[in-house]
Amino acid sequence: MPQIFWTGKLSLPMMLMVNTNNIIAWLTGNIGDTAAMKNRVKQGYDGVFSEHVTRYDELGEKFQTKAAIAQLEGMDLQGKEVLDVGAGTGIMSLLALRKGAAKVVCGDISSYMLEVCRTKADRQGYGVGHMDFRQLDAESLPFDDASFDVVMTGMTMGLLPDPKKAVKEMERVLRPGGLLSVGAHGPEHYWEACDASFRVINKRYVLGYRLEFWPMKEKEVRRLLAESGIADIRIVRHTWRNTFKDGGEAYDFFAAISSNWWYAKFPQNKRDKETRKTRDYFERKGVVIITDDIVIAYGRKR
Repeated sequence: MPQIFWTGKLSLPMMLMVNTNNIIAWLTGNIGDTAAMKNRVKQGYDGVFSEHVTRYDELGEKFQTKAAIAQLEGMDLQGKEVLDVGAGTGIMSLLALRKGAAKVVCGDISSYMLEVCRTKADRQGYGVGHMDFRQLDAESLPFDDASFDVVMTGMTMGLLPDPKKAVKEMERVLRPGGLLSVGAHGPEHYWEACDASFRVINKRYVLGYRLEFWPMKEKEVRRLLAESGIADIRIVRHTWRNTFKDGGEAYDFFAAISSNWWYAKFPQNKRDKETRKTRDYFERKGVVIITDDIVIAYGRKR
């Protein structure tokens, strides 16, 4: 069951608004519809609700690469078979191959993101022997027990309705002694953009809607791994303040990276208006800083 109360950083009015909405979602039963939550995220990253995601790499690759480099630092991938859960456009997967991984399976819920990943892999000369692509649900991985030397996920945990189940699945498909690396959204991740968007969003269409984005603290991430039987857990946290030239540029980045999947709750003929209104708010209020806050956990399967 998804959590009810938001634990990330927001201004007090927005925190109250989000948590009130979550309580309504709980009372009406919407918070238990995890299949709908997953489908909204999937469709968002497939570009069903807006075309912003088509600029994911153009606007966000340098920021996502920075996070991926930080997560892979110190990881021994030489000759290893790796599963990347929530691989997206393959930013961390391709870096893993450059660090010596024998093969990487790129798994994601979005067919569009996987197709972008496949195109990039082909362009960089990584064929079938190096990469494979699987559309999947992180909470029910389509692999046998003990299939991989390394399982990793970068910035996916906050989008999963049941992160405990997902981590247990990752542990299941790891070989004994294998390495698990989990990247999670920290409490401050994108809080400026989230706060601005929550202020301007048309509340009429999201009443009783539990947002599919959930930041996590270090102790929460550690507990997830420990409860799944992972040993030798190590946690690191990285926080960066990214400055954009103006609010419009900051909004474009946020819209591309998030895919605006919550537009699923808006009538199709209202989505362009919502985009213009929100982008204008970012510009008028000078929202030019968006924080990256990344909690990374490492551990071994017993």
